[in-house]
Parts: sequence; C-alpha cells; structure tokens
Amino acid sequence: MGTVTKATVLAAAALLISAPAAFAFHSGGVADCEGCHSMHNSYEGAANVTGMTQYQSGPFLLKAQDASGSCLNCHAAPDTTGSSYHIATLGVTPNDSSRAVEGTPGGDFAWLKKTMTFSVRGNPTTIDGDRKGHNIVAADFGYTADKTLTTAPGGTYPAKDLACSSCHDPHGTYRRFADGSQARTGLPIFASGSYTSSISPTAGVSAVGVYRILAGVGYQPKSLSGSFAFPSPAPDAVAKSSYNGVSTTVNTAAGQKDLVAYGQGMSEYCANCHTAMHLDTYASGTKGLVHPAGNGAKLTAPIAANYNAYVTSGVMTGTVGYSAIAPYELGTQDYAAMKAFVAAPVAATTSNNVNCLSCHRAHASGFESMARYSLFNEFMTVADAAGVAIYDSSTTEGKINTGYSVQQQTDAYNGRPATAFGPMARNNCNKCHAKD
Repeated sequence: MGTVTKATVLAAAALLISAPAAFAFHSGGVADCEGCHSMHNSYEGAANVTGMTQYQSGPFLLKAQDASGSCLNCHAAPDTTGSSYHIATLGVTPNDSSRAVEGTPGGDFAWLKKTMTFSVRGNPTTIDGDRKGHNIVAADFGYTADKTLTTAPGGTYPAKDLACSSCHDPHGTYRRFADGSQARTGLPIFASGSYTSSISPTAGVSAVGVYRILAGVGYQPKSLSGSFAFPSPAPDAVAKSSYNGVSTTVNTAAGQKDLVAYGQGMSEYCANCHTAMHLDTYASGTKGLVHPAGNGAKLTAPIAANYNAYVTSGVMTGTVGYSAIAPYELGTQDYAAMKAFVAAPVAATTSNNVNCLSCHRAHASGFESMARYSLFNEFMTVADAAGVAIYDSSTTEGKINTGYSVQQQTDAYNGRPATAFGPMARNNCNKCHAKD
C-alpha cells in the first residue's frame, strides 16, 4: 500500500509540473513552501538542498546556497529545445558548440556563460558573457556577479546582490484587482494574471497575480540591506500561454512564441534600479538626452509608419509588421485589449510607446548589452550566391561574425532562421528608424 501511495504522489507531482497554467506551481501567488524551502535538509535519509550537506541549510532555509539557486532548481534544465518554464539551459560553456536554447520572451540566462573569442578581419575580438544579461548570483549553477560593474547601470542597486528575487517576489504577494490597481494584501490571488489564458479578477471576490510575479511598490528582498525599495509597480502585460520554444517569423504573429503584449509601465519598472536611464520624452538632436523609454515616450507618426511598413532592409511593403524582436508598448491597462493583441496584433499608432524591452531582453540574450539583436555587427544576415539569407561566419569582412555557429546564431534569435530576416538584413534599429 505504501508503494502505491508513493507512486500516486509522484504521478500527481508530474501532473502538477506538466499541467496548464491554472495548475502551475506558483499560480500567480505564493507556492508550495516545501518547493523552495527545506526545514531540515533531510528527506528519506538524504540531503535535499542543492550544494549543502544533510542537516545544513541555505539562507532562509532555501533549497540552495542562495535565492537564485533556489529558483534555478526548477527553472534550469539541460534542454535541447525551449521547454515551458525553463529560463536557463544547463551545460553551456564558452567558445564551443554548447547551446542556449530557451526561447522565452526574457531570454536564456545561459548566454551569460557564452563568452566568445573570435577573429574579425584578422583581429582577435572577445564579447564577454557578462555583457549579455543581468548577472544573477547563483553559486550552485555557476552564475556570479558582474566582473566589472559594482552597481546597476544608472542606479545604485549592488551587483553582488543581484538575484532572481531582486525583480520577482518569490512569495508572489503582489496582486492585481478588477479595477487594475495593485496591492500586496487584500482579495485572495486565485490564478496567474500573466497569460492570454488567464482568468480575469472578480471585483470584490478575487485577485490575480501581477505579470510574472514581479515585485511592486515598496519591495526589497529581505536579504538586501540599505534602502532600495521599489517606487514603481509591476508592469501590465500578458504573454502567450505557450511562450517558450522555436519562433520562426519576425513580422507576423504566427510563429512568434515569444510575442508579448506589453501594456504599460515596463520602463518605469526597469527604472526601479536603472533610474538615470529612463526618459519619457526626447527632442531629436538635443544634446545630453538618452533614448526615450516610458509610458510617455510615444511613437511619432513617422516612426509608427516605418515600423508598420518595414519588412527587411530596403523592403517597406508591410502593413502591421509587429515584431517580437522589437516590441513596443501598447499604452494601455486594458487586459482584454492586450489578450486580443497577442492573438492578432494591429498596426502601430502614436498611442503606442517605446519601452526598455523594445531593444533589450529582461533576462539575457545572445548579444552584447542584452540586446534583442546584435549591436556589434552592421548586418544581421547576408546572402549566399543564390541570394538566400544566411548567417555569415566570414573572418574576412566579419559582417555578422560573433563567433557563433549557424545553430547558435539561430538560437540567439529564439529559433528564427536567417531567412526570417531577409537576405541582407542590417541592424534592426531600422525597424523603427528605416535608415537602410
């Protein structure tokens, strides 16, 4: 009977992991305590805490040596293709054929381990993995603090303390109510609010979790000393329910698994740590101003027109052209509108705005400065003798040379092949600015 009982429990656990969002581990709020914590670091006579001997605990009784390790116990895996909730591929090392395959909107943290040294026009060149994302500290998984930066660029948040829990509330206490407001307490969280399939909160009855259980106003990790409480709430956004895997297109909704409808507040959220980099407005040609990003950084009519029309270098025949490689923010808190947009994006207008994630991935990317596309190269693709788009590994001209193989370059675009971008596609800043 005992054997049957154990098998039943294991089967139920497997179902919990593989079930739809409604039965997910976090479900928009606080999860099973024993999923992340261990009272005694002992289960059936053996240790059950990563990196610790039996009866020795991680901080706060976590099942790892640090907060990020506790997250990666579940969110890292040796996948060969993007898989569900995984955000870090195990086994990735520098300068070899190992691949970072997770295709989530936020990107794969494993790119941080992909320092590449290669030759461009005969000159040795190195792009350090440190530059490819947020340098979370997770000792059990080989993630360390940034080797150069001691604080967040444009802010004071200490790099040595950067963890998954710096942005995400591990207990999921922040909730969204039917009127769109957010709070840490109040009506119970009964479901995730992150997906197109998410149920809406019911006025006076229930709440849903905020996007990706992100922390909100007043949040600061318990482990962090000093004054770093967030002034801005979690952003409004929704993603596809099946958001991790191979994306195949650039300018259409079909084939873009990493397509997210960003509603509002993402740049303001990033400014919780990167304060000096946030700017709502911009006067072209004015000295000293950084690129606009925020709820007030609306697309101008010419920019919106470029965005809709731009297909690839020199091809301006599009009409909608929404691209998850260069996403804008809708400028709304209307979740019904956001869910509809994910299914069928509409043309960009002057009601939409630039946000930080228009150019960057939230976790990490295959490119420098955690950008969604290479800033290092003039070209994203070139063409073969027949005019077919290819990823160039030439060391002569070095047009798109990053040291990656064709497969790795494809992984860096969440599975998009070179043909998705066009035969001679230049830097993707042109999606908005169309200077090519």
